[in-house]
Amino acid sequence: MLRSEVISTGYYVPESVITNEDLAQWMDTSDEWIVQRSGIAERRWVEGGTGSSDLGKEAAERALEAAGLEAGDLDCIIVATLSPDVYFPGSGVFMQRKLGIENVPCLDVRNQCTGFIYGLSVADAWIRTGMYERILLVGTEVQSTGLVVSTAGRDMAVLFGDGAGAVILGPTEDGDRGVLSVNIHADGRHAEKLWMEAPGSRYKPWLVPEQIEKGLTRPMMEGREVFKHAAVKMPAAVKEAVEEAGLSLDDIDYVIPHQANLRITQAVQ
Repeated sequence: MLRSEVISTGYYVPESVITNEDLAQWMDTSDEWIVQRSGIAERRWVEGGTGSSDLGKEAAERALEAAGLEAGDLDCIIVATLSPDVYFPGSGVFMQRKLGIENVPCLDVRNQCTGFIYGLSVADAWIRTGMYERILLVGTEVQSTGLVVSTAGRDMAVLFGDGAGAVILGPTEDGDRGVLSVNIHADGRHAEKLWMEAPGSRYKPWLVPEQIEKGLTRPMMEGREVFKHAAVKMPAAVKEAVEEAGLSLDDIDYVIPHQANLRITQAVQ
């Protein structure tokens, strides 16, 4: 049975390190407060003029080097990001151009925290069906430029940073290798628990100064609700993936959660 396997990985983070002590100079917070609630000691932030495709390109080049491949060997590019370079087109085409290749299909996935897994589900399906053989899947974010670095915005500003990770996927017939299961879900009833309201097509025009003044153009989160749902949904998703792969939790050696909050990770554990 044909499966998709991870051929190589690569990552990139900006050079600028922002510590909790740095944040304490700009807002009412402290290293103890941040670590206790999130487990985060530092994060990376870009300098001005850097987009998500720039970070993604660096991660992609490292993955290509690790695989012994050239950019021209790629059949498809999938980019998962909530922070595209521009409103449209997607960051995938900018990354394609920066990698120096043409006529390769590019797909942007806008599913926020679950974007990389959604992208993996698409890449896995395409490889299993034989549609493509070499797929570059990149998760990349520049979130720092959208944060309000003040006490008013600290609920988000202490958590998020910038960086990119890339994998190159390809087919394998080795029964002991490959992606064993991918499980994705959504529940639109909770869409406003973690969102950014503007700009958007339901406004005319999409962006006006009033939206900025009201804070609608910055990410907003109901932390307690997000915590509650994450602590319930993540274990359920893990169990579902394990069962679909024909395994048990006792077979799992390592869990890598996508989560910026150490307390949620501990609750999941």
